[in-house]
Amino acid sequence: MLKGIGASEGYGIGKIMIVEEKKLEYTPHAVADVTAEVQRYRDAVAAFIEDTKEQAAALRISAGEKEAEIMEGHIQIINDPAMGTEIENLINGGTCAEAAVEQMLDMFINIFSMTDDDLTRQRASDLKDIKRALLAHLLGISEVKISDAPAGTVLVAKEVTPSMTAGINKDNIVGIITETGSQTSHSAILARAMEIPAVLSVPNALSQLSSGEQVIVDGTNGEVITAPSDEIITDYTARRDAFLREKRELEMFRGRRTRSASGEEYELCCNIGSPKDAGKAMEADGEGVGLFRTEFLFMDRTALPTEDEQFEAYKAAAVILKGKPLIIRTLDIGGDKEIPYLGLEKEENPFMGFRAIRYCLKNREMFKSQIKAILRASAFGDVRIMFPLITAVEELREGKALVEEAKDYLRASGIEFNENIPVGVMTETAASGVIADMLAKEADFFSIGTNDLTGYTMACDRGNSDVSYLYSPFQPSVLRMIKSIIENGVKAGIPVGMCGEAAANPMMIPLLMSFGLTEFSVSSVSVLKVRKCIAKWTKAEADAVAEKVMTMSTEKEITDYLKSIV
Repeated sequence: MLKGIGASEGYGIGKIMIVEEKKLEYTPHAVADVTAEVQRYRDAVAAFIEDTKEQAAALRISAGEKEAEIMEGHIQIINDPAMGTEIENLINGGTCAEAAVEQMLDMFINIFSMTDDDLTRQRASDLKDIKRALLAHLLGISEVKISDAPAGTVLVAKEVTPSMTAGINKDNIVGIITETGSQTSHSAILARAMEIPAVLSVPNALSQLSSGEQVIVDGTNGEVITAPSDEIITDYTARRDAFLREKRELEMFRGRRTRSASGEEYELCCNIGSPKDAGKAMEADGEGVGLFRTEFLFMDRTALPTEDEQFEAYKAAAVILKGKPLIIRTLDIGGDKEIPYLGLEKEENPFMGFRAIRYCLKNREMFKSQIKAILRASAFGDVRIMFPLITAVEELREGKALVEEAKDYLRASGIEFNENIPVGVMTETAASGVIADMLAKEADFFSIGTNDLTGYTMACDRGNSDVSYLYSPFQPSVLRMIKSIIENGVKAGIPVGMCGEAAANPMMIPLLMSFGLTEFSVSSVSVLKVRKCIAKWTKAEADAVAEKVMTMSTEKEITDYLKSIV
């Protein structure tokens, strides 16, 4: 059995087709006729755009409108005047087209790859896909076609790119296995849209598996079962049938309010990273957006986004949500993200350094520009402001003071905005948890970021294999911190949400219900599952579970108990 990341749930049983990328090799050389070389580059771009339009049209049929927009986004990237100009400047300086494309795209790929945020890293994957396609056109090499794969095929590749996925006949592909990728990669997004089980990041999958070999793809548990016996195949066939039945049952929760079995109501929102994601949240039956990450607006460029550019993005999301809440987190960026134009210095420990609210408060004009853009967007929906990485009351006060300054400017300019826009705190540090009672007196809402809260509370890096065993939201210290934050918010009469991954964990849900959480914010694919899970519990049952859990002393004791009851 091989292990990986279960990125698209379900069970697929079939025979392997190895998809090997063709080598795109060339020898960099000086160019004599730069005019001809620029034209060769432009011809490659034109051919790339034509191919990508066809791929988008194919995806629109096989996966849906939003998935087709992934490919259309590739066209927008390559049509960016700044990028095209820089590539042509390199060619005009004597660099061959292949080297110019690789040099410029590699620069952006490196920028996006440095971040710890999966959604931002996905932009690097987009750029890699674009680079491969452009180089293939320049070199006259036809890329891999998988449209002729027979029924019952399991695709195995280093990475299944959006352009490759456009050729998939979803009636014939029963599973996908890759060596790279994550839950938020386009491979995962597209596999889920086409309802194909997928296991990503399987180490050395290409060398460990062979074409024609029968395997089982367990996208639910992130496992690949090789050489399965008849007995195992029978078992997984039953699992597959049960999974499909449960999926049909989930649809019964579409269009319903999010209620416990005893009638308590909750707000079930989505986490997004772009205005387009707001559309996905609505399609998923989300009740709003509990976290809009704004970093994308700052990363895919060579200069700061203007106030108007930011306003248009925030307004677009607000309009799509049609009056449902939109919590916009202000810029959460630091030395771990390589953005040349910001001049961020490398730090030995960027997660405890000059980042997020700390950076913004030292760069007031940039920060005020973002705040003004958010305020302007508040005229078009239920928009709220959230400050990240708050560790002291002074930071919240200073941020709120800047909001008031921005309001004064907009009033004087005759620009409409919501005078009573809520301003909240993302509680994601041990410090914010300890002073939650103080922050609750001055914040309009809390949103718990369990990913960072767990790391900061346990003093461990989940990316460090030597200490990752400590990284769990079910550690007693983390649960006590979460409980304290929620209780202090409730006591002060402010809503408390959770936008970390734990909000979608079935084992965490009864605890959060008991603690008094009012809003869950999850990925769009988790909305119906979370709604169904909440509907299973009465408040009294959740209280009984929480009471028992809070007497336990170890993470293992807690998780073993919770696994036995959910």
